[in-house]
Amino acid sequence: MTAALLEVMDLAKRFPVKTPQGKGLLHAVDGVSFRIEAGETVGLVGESGCGKSTLVRLLTRTLAVSDGQIRFLGADLGLIDPALMPQHKSRREVQMVFQDAHDSLNPRYTAFDTIAEPLRLLAGVKDAAQLTAQVQDIATLTGLPLELLARFPHQLSGGQKARVGIARAAVLRPRLLVLDEPTAALDVSIQVVILQLLARLKSELGMSFLFVSHDLNVVRLLCDRVLVMYLGRVVESGPAADVFANPQHPYTRALIASIPGTGRDALQHLLPGEPQSPIQMAGTTALARCGFQGRCPHAQARCASEVPALVAGAGREVACHFTDVLPAF
Repeated sequence: MTAALLEVMDLAKRFPVKTPQGKGLLHAVDGVSFRIEAGETVGLVGESGCGKSTLVRLLTRTLAVSDGQIRFLGADLGLIDPALMPQHKSRREVQMVFQDAHDSLNPRYTAFDTIAEPLRLLAGVKDAAQLTAQVQDIATLTGLPLELLARFPHQLSGGQKARVGIARAAVLRPRLLVLDEPTAALDVSIQVVILQLLARLKSELGMSFLFVSHDLNVVRLLCDRVLVMYLGRVVESGPAADVFANPQHPYTRALIASIPGTGRDALQHLLPGEPQSPIQMAGTTALARCGFQGRCPHAQARCASEVPALVAGAGREVACHFTDVLPAF
């Protein structure tokens, strides 16, 4: 197997917490492993609180790693202190588009200054003419009219601010672009335009995407592969078309059945009960159970005492003890 652009191995992040019962560790990301190949778009889905945002912060090195490795172009990014990452040479190769385009823009910067900042800080571009040429080039590529470059964020529409955020992330031509719900705050008509823009950028600039979203229809259309997270773990991964057509994990089935217009009966896949706690209390052993056990309609005794491994098979990876005996979807 050739080396991937990004390879994540047994990545974990634990936060110390205090509860009424005492001190404990919150397992926000718990042994996550996956790969992103050059030119590939990978979707990351799961309900709020599953660990998607923490995983993104680990990958972009704004949060320290508890365990595991983040190998990017062969180097372990997990060894880099988050405080040093802004000046590290790898920063220009991994850029991020934030969920809220308005809040992610400095209100005192014009669109030009926002896009130019990565060039100044990470590429060392000082020449004014060179800086202007590169900013105008990426503005044109992202469909941002050049006359808007002199405007401040409050003078731009939601779609225009989204284009500024994308242009800022893409101006360095990074190898990997992390997109955190990039269309969530936009009108539906603008969402379509931004998604088309992202697809064109990927094709023209040869970037790879990690696309984080709650919109499963967007993930199905845009992504080559999909990762499904639940309580800090990846419970299923595989080609997007295969996962959406025939999900193997009970949680993935519930997510896909909830999509309007799929023809699935969402009532058949309702999840009873409450989510398990991801907190390991001090002095206790590690969380030795399936995190989905409290809500799974197919749970058995084994699920309460053994963590299911993410097992590969037929182009898919699934973390479930009883995949072979689940009813047809």
